[in-house]
Amino acid sequence: MPGLGPSYRAAVLRRGVAADPVLPDRELTVESVAVDRTHLAEYDRVCGFRLRDELPATYLHVVTFPLAMALMTAPDFPFPVLGLVHVANRIEVLRPLPASGVYSVSVRAETLRPHDRGLQLDLVTTATIDGDPVFSDTSTYLRRTGSGASAASARPAADPPAPNAVWRVPRRVGTDYAAVSGDRNPIHTSRLLAKVFGFPRTIAHGMWTKARCLAALEGRLPDAYTVDVAFKTPIPLPATVGFTAVAQGDGWDFGVHDGRSGRPHLTGTVR
Repeated sequence: MPGLGPSYRAAVLRRGVAADPVLPDRELTVESVAVDRTHLAEYDRVCGFRLRDELPATYLHVVTFPLAMALMTAPDFPFPVLGLVHVANRIEVLRPLPASGVYSVSVRAETLRPHDRGLQLDLVTTATIDGDPVFSDTSTYLRRTGSGASAASARPAADPPAPNAVWRVPRRVGTDYAAVSGDRNPIHTSRLLAKVFGFPRTIAHGMWTKARCLAALEGRLPDAYTVDVAFKTPIPLPATVGFTAVAQGDGWDFGVHDGRSGRPHLTGTVR
């Protein structure tokens, strides 16, 4: 994997948006990626998974984060990575992901399209074992170019369903997940810098929230499934949130909402 140091330096130094943005027509690939069991155990601890010989669905997102950063901070990427907002994530698990597996992983950017608040694009990660596809991860990012309010902030909070569980999310979740994921965006780790970016406190990583939801459903997921989430509003740290999961046939509808206001932080499905 490429080192994160050069990517972070490029992210800090990058300014401006391409006048006629075009996504790079290339794919970054790393062959023969083996799982570091110590790192996997720490990831499991931070996100609430049990120690198993099978990877959580969200784990390869973390493993391939340096490759994604290398693509998004390259000179031919049209947007500064610090101006992108992660608004949705879709992961397809095509079969169980063995911790002993050796993976070939690739990352590409595609489908630049207009949005009512700017432009959206997808960062797509795929993984294979011995040439067989086993995993796909599509992260949707928004580059804001207007001042329109988000759909989540424009609507009043509806009364959420009674939670299946109440989670107390400590402040250290931001720094713990940053350490295990490599995503050290200061909005998650520094209260001072979070304020600079418009947040009253540090906020939890969206992918931590997704992972925590899947950990709550562990043992009730099929061998192959797709888990789709939309990130609605950030979780300020510390926080008390409600987790709700409702069985739908062979899958689930789930969500996380603020414990006091009921405002949604994340909505998702497993199918």
